[in-house]
Parts: sequence; C-alpha cells; structure tokens
Amino acid sequence: MKINKLYRLFTLVSLILLCFCNVTIAQTNGTEVTATVVDEQGNPISGVDVFSPKGGKASSDVNGQFKIKLLDDESVVLEKKGYESVIIAVSDLIGNITMEKSLFLASEDDEIKMGVATKYRRNIIGAVSSINTQDRLTYDNTQFVRNYINGLMLGVRGSDNIRGIGNAVFVIDGVIGRDPNILNMEEVEQITVLKDANSVALYGSQGRNGVIVINTRRGKANKKEVKVNVRSSISVPISLPNYLSSAPYMQLFNEARNNDGLDNFYDPALIQEFRSGSNKFKYPDLDLYSSEYVQPFVNSTNIITEFSGGNDKNQYYVNVGWNRNEAWVNINDDINAGTNRFNVRGNLDFKINDWITSSLDGIAIISSNKSSRANLLSAATTLRPNTYSPFLPIDLIDTSDPTVAGQLQAANTFNGMLLGSTQQFGADAPIALAIAGGYRDTVFRSTQFNNTINFDLDRITKGLSAKTYVSFDFYDSYNLSINNQFKTYEPTWEGDRITSLGVFGEDIKDQTENVTTNGFISRFGFYGLINYDTTFAKDHSLNTTLLGFYNSQRQNDVIQTDVDAHLGFQMTYDYKKKLFFDFTGTYTNSIKLAEGNRGALSPTSGIAYIISEEPFLKNSKFINYLKLKASGGIIKSDQGIDGYYLYDLNYSSGSNINWADGNSNRRQDITQGENLDLTFEERIDLNIGLETYLMNSMWLEFNYFKSELDKQVGFLNDQYPSFYNNFRPYNNFDKNLYTGFEIGMNFNKTYQDFSVSLGANLLYSQTERAKRSEVFAEDYLQTQGTEISTIFGLVDQGFYAETDFNTDVNGNRVLNAGLPVPQFGSVQPGDIKYQDQNGDNIIDNDDRIAIGQASSPWTYGVNLNLKYKSFNFFVLATGQSGADGNKLSSSFNQYYSVDGNDKYSEVVLGRWTPETASTATYPRLSSQTNQNNFRTSTFWLFDTSFFTINRAQITYEFQDTFCNKLGIEDLSLNLSGTNLFEIGENKDVRRLRIGTTPLSRAYTLGLRMSF
Repeated sequence: MKINKLYRLFTLVSLILLCFCNVTIAQTNGTEVTATVVDEQGNPISGVDVFSPKGGKASSDVNGQFKIKLLDDESVVLEKKGYESVIIAVSDLIGNITMEKSLFLASEDDEIKMGVATKYRRNIIGAVSSINTQDRLTYDNTQFVRNYINGLMLGVRGSDNIRGIGNAVFVIDGVIGRDPNILNMEEVEQITVLKDANSVALYGSQGRNGVIVINTRRGKANKKEVKVNVRSSISVPISLPNYLSSAPYMQLFNEARNNDGLDNFYDPALIQEFRSGSNKFKYPDLDLYSSEYVQPFVNSTNIITEFSGGNDKNQYYVNVGWNRNEAWVNINDDINAGTNRFNVRGNLDFKINDWITSSLDGIAIISSNKSSRANLLSAATTLRPNTYSPFLPIDLIDTSDPTVAGQLQAANTFNGMLLGSTQQFGADAPIALAIAGGYRDTVFRSTQFNNTINFDLDRITKGLSAKTYVSFDFYDSYNLSINNQFKTYEPTWEGDRITSLGVFGEDIKDQTENVTTNGFISRFGFYGLINYDTTFAKDHSLNTTLLGFYNSQRQNDVIQTDVDAHLGFQMTYDYKKKLFFDFTGTYTNSIKLAEGNRGALSPTSGIAYIISEEPFLKNSKFINYLKLKASGGIIKSDQGIDGYYLYDLNYSSGSNINWADGNSNRRQDITQGENLDLTFEERIDLNIGLETYLMNSMWLEFNYFKSELDKQVGFLNDQYPSFYNNFRPYNNFDKNLYTGFEIGMNFNKTYQDFSVSLGANLLYSQTERAKRSEVFAEDYLQTQGTEISTIFGLVDQGFYAETDFNTDVNGNRVLNAGLPVPQFGSVQPGDIKYQDQNGDNIIDNDDRIAIGQASSPWTYGVNLNLKYKSFNFFVLATGQSGADGNKLSSSFNQYYSVDGNDKYSEVVLGRWTPETASTATYPRLSSQTNQNNFRTSTFWLFDTSFFTINRAQITYEFQDTFCNKLGIEDLSLNLSGTNLFEIGENKDVRRLRIGTTPLSRAYTLGLRMSF
C-alpha cells in the first residue's frame, strides 16, 4: 500500500520543526552560576526547578542552592508548586532569591482560564469545574477531547450537556462555537465548565445553556521541549446486528402471509434447497455483516509531535499530528481507504515593548474519508438474504449459446466472477457498486487564525490594562468522486448451470474526478476589554472589566448572516481574599427581534465566603479549606428563537381566484401573524454551593441549582381556534424548569512508593414542562407538569389471545363484545393489546399517557489512579439510571419493527404463535403493513440504565537513569482499552448500532517520550 500523502506531509513538517528547534540535551556553554532560594522568612527552599533559555535545568538542594550554566544576557525561571514563579536575569543572581508562597488555591497551577477572563480557583464565585490535562495524559492517554469531559467533569451529562439544560457552547482559545472534535488532547492544556448564570454572563446570549472553555497549550519561557506520542490501536466490534439467513427468513415470511390469510410465497422444496446450501450462487444466503464484508477488527494509528520553548521575551508552541483509521467495510483495498487526518497548530507569544505584548495563533486541519459509492452497512439493514447472489462464477456459465459466449467475452470480471444483480437493482446492485462503481472521497479542511494584543496601562493608572482579540475561522468540505458505470448480470438457471444472462448497464470508466461542495462556513470574532485591578486600604481589592463582543458566521447558500453581539460589565470585590462579591451583566443585542426589542440587560450577581479563614476554623486539622457560595441572575438569550422575522406578518402565494370573464388572480395567504412585542427568552438561575478540602487529601464540592427557562417562543394553542392556525403569531410563553444537585469528590494520598487518586462525581437533574399552551381532549395528555423528555404512548396488556375473538356468521374473526376496538386497523391473536384509558371502548391516540422519560436524571462517573513506583493503573467508569429507550426509534432502523417485506432480524424468533402464546416476546408476523403493533407503547420501552468501564490504562514510566542514557527527558509505555465492560439489563440493545459503524472495543499500545 502506498504511503499516504498526509502521513508524508506529517513526517516532513515534523522533521523540519525538529531541525529548527535544535534541541540540546545539556547546556555546555556559559558560566556556571550558583544561587540560593529562600522563602519570605529566609528559610531555604528545596526542590525548586530552575530553567535556562537553552534547555538547561537544575534543582535546588536541601540548602536551597542550585548551580546552572548561563550566558551573561540570559534569564532563568524558578518554579515550585505552592510558590509564585520568578524570572530573574543572570546579573541579579546575587545572594538569596526570595520566592513568595501562594495562597491556597491561588497559585499559578490554580489559574482557571474562563475564556475572556482568568481567575484563581480561590476567587471564583460561580459553579465552575476545571481540569488541567497535561499531567494526566501520561496515565490517561486518550486523544478525544470529549472523553476528558464525560465522567470527569462535574455537572456534565455526557460530553456537552450541562445539568440537563441542553448542549453547551464550546469556547476554544477565546473563540465561541469552535468544534472540539478537531482537537487532539496533546493540544489541550485546560478544560473548564461554566455552569451557572453568573459564570456564563460575559458570553451573553450564547451562554444560555452553559459554556465549556478549552484552552490549548502555549510555549513557556526557558522550557524547551520536544514531545512525541505514538499510539496504535486494534478495534473489535462489541455488537453486530443479527439477521436471519435465507431459509429461516423464507419460512417465516410464509408464516407471515398465512397469518394474513394468504398462501405461501415460497415453495417448501425451494426453502429446503436454500437450507442445504448445495449451490450458494443459485440459492444465495447474503449477509453483509459477515466477515466477508465487515472486517473482524480494524487498525488505527495516531502520531503527534510537539515543539515548544522560548525565553522571557518570546515563546512558541507547535503541534503536528497524523491519524489514520481503517474502514470497517473493506472489499476493495484501493477504494475503502478509511480516514486520514493531518493537523498543525502553532502559536507565538511575543513582547513588543515594555507595555505591549501580543500573540498569534494559526491552525490548519485537513482530513479525508475515502470509501466506495455504496454504503454497505446501510444496505445490510434492508437487503434480504435470498435476494440475489452478488457474484456469478464464470465456470458455472454455459457458453454453448453464442449470445452468452459473446456476453462473457466482453465482460469485466472480479476474481473470476461476474457481478450479479436482479431486475430490482439493475445496474445499481450495492456490492457491484462498491466494487466497480468508483469512489467517494470526502475532504474536510479547516483553517483558524487568532491575534491577541495586551496593553499594560500602568503608566496611566496602576492596575489598568486592555486587550483586543480577533479571530478568523474557515471551514470547507467537498467530495471528490469517480462515478464509473458498469455491467451487472441476472442469471437464468437450468439445473446448476447458468444458461442465459440479463445485462444491466454499460462498462464506462469515468475519466474525470468530480468535485461537489458540502458547504463553506466563515466565522469572524472580535472582543475588546478594559480591565482595572486594584487593592486599596490593604485588605480591599476591586477588579472591574468592561467588554465589547461581536461574532458572526456566514454559510454558503444561506442569505442571513448569524450575528451575536453584546456589551459586558463585571465588577468583583473581595475583602482579605476571603469574602467575595460579584456583579456581572451584559447588554445583549439580537437581530432576530423587531426594532425596539433588540436589546436587553442580563444581570447576575454572586457572593462567596471562605469561612475557613476565620479564627474558629483557621487551625483545624480536619477542615483545611471551606468556601460557601451563592449566585443568581437572568440570562436574556435568542438561542432558542429558531429563525428570523418570527415577529413579522408573513404571506405566501395561494391558489388562483378565477373570475367569470376568464381572468384570474393569485391569492395571497397569511401564514404567520404579527407580534412586534416578541422578546428574548430568559434563563432565571440560582446556584448555592460549597467547596471544601479535608485532611489535606480530599476535595469535596456540592452545588444545588434551580434554573427556569422562561418566555420560550412558540404558538399559543389554547387561545386560538384550529381554523385560525395560519393567523397565529409567535409568543413568549412556554417555561421549563431544571432542578437538582451535583456532588464531586477527589481524594489523593501518597504512602512512600504507593499513591492513590480517587475521583467521583454525581449529577441529579430533573426537568419539568412548567408551563405550556395546549389543548387536549384528556387531562392525562397534557404535557404541562411532566418531565421534558417524557415519552407518551400506549400501555400494552400483552397480546390478544385466541379467546379474545369469536366468529361471525360469515366466518370472519371478530373481537369479543366489550373489548375496546383498536382504530389502527384490524387485529388478530398475537397483536399487541392496549389499555383503554378514557373508557370510550376504542383504542386511539387519546389513550396515550406518560409512560417513561428519555433523559436520565441520575448520571455519575468514577475514576481511579493507582501508582506504585514506576507503574500506573488508571480506570474510568460512568453510569446512568432512570431513563427509557424506545426500540421503535429511527436509530434502530426497523430492526425491531418488522412487517411487510422488511428484512427479518433475530428478534422475530420470539414471535407469537398459537403454540408460543404464553412465552412469546414479539407480536405475530405480518406480510402487510401493521398499523397496530409498531406504535410507541410500554411494549417497546427498555431501561437504559448502565454502568460501564469507559477506559482503563496500565502505564510504565522508565526511570530517570535509563532516560538519561538514551538522552531523553521522559519515556513511558502504556496499554489501554476502551468500552471494556458494561453492566445493564439491556446492554445488548443499548450497544447495538444499525446501518452504521459498530460500537467497538479498542486496545491501544502507546509510547510517549519527551526531549
């Protein structure tokens, strides 16, 4: 196989950067300098890391002393956890160097980057969760960003749903709306989740559902590094659909016809021929999920290199990655190439002068997914096993007929076979299309650019600063394809020989690669802010920010540009760094509303009190830290307003009005009423919580939340008669309620050579349709007061029994008197029987009630890391409970709803028959469309509760002495697995993927090293 072009591009760029960086293992030039590091009381500090610009590194001993070689014009960086970092010129390395101890949760490691603002964890008032990823990647080496959210971040259901309110907006490096799926985890430095109104307020309208902030890595002064991460994986399918083979299908289809009062479709002798397998070409048994078409495992390779460094004036960072994933369907190696992805990210931070610094970021990503023109996994859900043979052996063709001989001489063959088909498919038979039809290569390209300029305005007044941020994003996707035409053949059999061939299509090779676009998106973003940070009267601090924000997105073939703009103001006051008050507000503008209603103020506020700083707790050995906090506010948003000009009176062209003189006029119909008072939706929010650190080893966090999503836009169904529907205007009316709590815990302890780290989080989130405008015939059909994801359906009472019917004078089967009569078509024994809810003696849609909910109120995650000397063992598990799934949902692609000419899955083996009436798990079979059985009901619901081990990893970190011999800084090997184990009553149903890539279990061998 040829080396992929993207892989060659990755190799070339990585080698160029390696040469450019000119990594040095040890610094040999310069003058050796000795200095001593002490704290504010003059006590020596051991274990301080010292870095020089050329890659030199030293560490202070028990006396606080270190030695390092430096040039005369260089500076060094001193770092130690719990202390403020120091950058000092070589000329100042005289006597003692003093490092100041940081307040608890107020060191550089505790900086939380919240997009437009950065705060210490100690100073945060709202509900904010954060994780620094770089230290974890050694023992949790997943490269999918969403994997670092699901199960690890408190308050998040899945990977983007905060507290059940809805999908959060992602902010990557300050840019709203960027896609986290295009990142690899080596790029990511920190992930932060902003959950309450006070935390998200500065993001204006777009922050309604919460914000997930991702900050990527940047170069650091005097830390020159080259890192390499190589991963190779094997994935095996956990579960594949299981469809019946030809003979069982044919036999059961006959049974279905008999149930409908029809004769057999397949002769029993023919079924026996299919069962015997005497001639698989004449009597085919086609299974597109077999190993002949779907590989038993697939490989993937991921290589990432990083280059970073700099000095006190300029810092750089570059990330280059290549990823390849093999295709599951691979009957043509030249076409089903799978996916390939190349990415490069670079940033540069530089000092312009004493009061201006700036940064530049650039990202380029290109990915390719090359496959055949046929989607065999989708075809596998509908193509019945006995339909046709995809291949016809040449040696079974009787060429005594000159016409057949001529056809065969002119035919293109595939491994000695002709491509088979039927009248139904003609020249578009799925397997023939996959082999001879050419290919489709879907290409995605993304480029992103950022620029930040920071102004230190101390010369105007101390503590004053300003910042501008500009971003440009471009996303482009297109298809490259070769659309070959080809011949397929339908055989006519006499005995075991093919005596004639029906021909479909022509053999015409496409000589031009076709290009079609999937769309182009461009995004422009800007914000500017002024910040004033001051301390007065020693114990009082004030931090004030004024923000202006603008973001726009254009998409090809879409006339309207999406625009978000707002002004923001934040003022935070603290007393002795233990009592905090915050007011944050935004003035939001929306072009989705009528003039005069396009602006609105979103006020929020919060208070936090570090009670452990008080004398009665300050010296406690049990409670090291305790903070109480509360916040609330209103976020005005247009994110739920699904369209523009919803406030306006709309018209459409109607039918003609014909006059007696033969002329006509086109009628203009009103399709939407006018409401110029339409306004923003409101999120009204309350959060009460606490954070505590106990026994110097356990972190606990608790939050209670209540959020109302009020004034949602929709129609008022209970205020207009049905004949007035076209005249109804949109109104602000509906309200949803979200209440619950979240608990997070992290425990860390070291015992000599052994250390343990245990984390757990729990989210309870219950929702309610608090207010609705609706009209239903029955009270139990009202959705107001129900959970938002409530499933409404019929209540099943098992299957109709033969005793539920009698025979009329014409010999027809009729329901017994007194039994409710279904309105979904005639029923028979073996059909699903439903409960009559309103006692009107008929079964219809008015008998639907609330039978379940689709969203889980309970979600949780547990992670454990055990380390003994050089070995690490990490495991992450997640779970949920309290929700239901529906087997009739579109994701199951009729796997469970089999009727008519559908393909039969294994579920029909539990069908109702008179002999299995007491044990049946599936309704009777029917060869016609069954309107009664396949309706949402309790029969088809299943419990989606589960507990699963998402991933586990064993890591070995090589000793420093071994690494030094190799001339590298760090080296580790890891073996990991994903989707390893699951407990759940319906795990087989939950893990089934129909017509698409199967859920898989992956085993990965990884190597990480740094220089």
